[in-house]
Amino acid sequence: MSNRRTVLKAAGLAAVSQIALGTAMRPAPASAAASERIRLGVIGIGPRCRYVLGGMLKHADVQCVTIADVQASRREQGKQLVDQQYGDTNCETVIDFRRVLDRKDIDAVLIATGDRWHATASMLAAEAGKDVYSEKPCGITIDLCRRLSETIRRTGRVFQAGTQRRTVANFAQAVELAHTGKLGKLQKLHATVYIPEINTTWLPGQPTPDPKVCDWNMWLGPAPWRPFHQDYVNGRWRGYVDFDSGARLLDWGAHTVDLCQWANQSDDTIPVEYSPDETGITARYENGVELRIHFLETPFGERPGWVQSLGTCPVRFEGTEGSVEVGDSGGIVIKPESIGRGLPQLPKKESGLDVEAHSRNFLDCIKSRELPNANHIVMRRSHTASHAAALCWLLQRKLRMDPSAETFIGDDEANRLRFRPERDWA
Repeated sequence: MSNRRTVLKAAGLAAVSQIALGTAMRPAPASAAASERIRLGVIGIGPRCRYVLGGMLKHADVQCVTIADVQASRREQGKQLVDQQYGDTNCETVIDFRRVLDRKDIDAVLIATGDRWHATASMLAAEAGKDVYSEKPCGITIDLCRRLSETIRRTGRVFQAGTQRRTVANFAQAVELAHTGKLGKLQKLHATVYIPEINTTWLPGQPTPDPKVCDWNMWLGPAPWRPFHQDYVNGRWRGYVDFDSGARLLDWGAHTVDLCQWANQSDDTIPVEYSPDETGITARYENGVELRIHFLETPFGERPGWVQSLGTCPVRFEGTEGSVEVGDSGGIVIKPESIGRGLPQLPKKESGLDVEAHSRNFLDCIKSRELPNANHIVMRRSHTASHAAALCWLLQRKLRMDPSAETFIGDDEANRLRFRPERDWA
């Protein structure tokens, strides 16, 4: 077993135990001297970022000092959020995120742009000496996930993917049942995703706004050029192939496939086979465990075949002795109930997802320089598995993959789809 896998496995088992007991994250200091605070810059501040940033700002040892966004309205909304938190007007706003990276006084960045920017912005931030918290999907291709992971490794930066379910107690407890053998020999893992889709259309062009209002070139970034339309910048870019990733499979797959990877102790590998059908994708690991990725017709409505009360993003792990199912409600269903005896009681579910705990893990690792729960290796492998599953659906054929090389075996077309052209936005 490689040193990297040993480190990942040890870190993963420790995280499972701590999160399940509700003690994974040390509480932030009641107050922190200015010299001890982690100075944070924000890159891209839409609704999702405001939610995540709200969780980060609860920690006394972090201070947000600047916000970059290509849209004036969003810059002002972000500044208002930060200034209200601190009771001053000191938060700087800029259009070009490179001005954030130029600042020597900034320790870390929160990247919550659209998918098209995540990997490029994260790599530039790491090269500039910043630690990175990036929303998912962290790369819209297999190649970008690889390049991002290698950049983080080479620069020695701390990286946390926004797959926060790794820091949520009920998911961690389910993984603990798999890791400790209480489910018996693991046989089948179940993940859930949207029905994949590919949209290659363009919205009709509209007049391009003044760059101070919305810098369209910077909004597009590395994505191919197309004419401006207000819907894109209002957040309705999802599903368009130039801006999205993995036929939308990664919207949930970055979470649910990731949790299955964790349960199978596969943070340093991926499934070797992927086969599509009308209702989902079946993947197989080298150890024989099967991963079934289910397409949900109404992921936020009725979810037939799943425990409805467990909420969105459900996963299920099955072994020879029993099964466990969890979702975003914070609950857990164990069958038979007897194998769950002795487990610590789960904490009371808060509204939403625990981005506060996930960001706490990131901040603690900035100080300790340890690997966070959703580190770059974890991200690279779970994202790559999700991308491979999406490509088998797109090509409508079985794909075989070499986990070490992250290449498809005997399929030149699939291998070409590991990459996308990148526009020169600079």
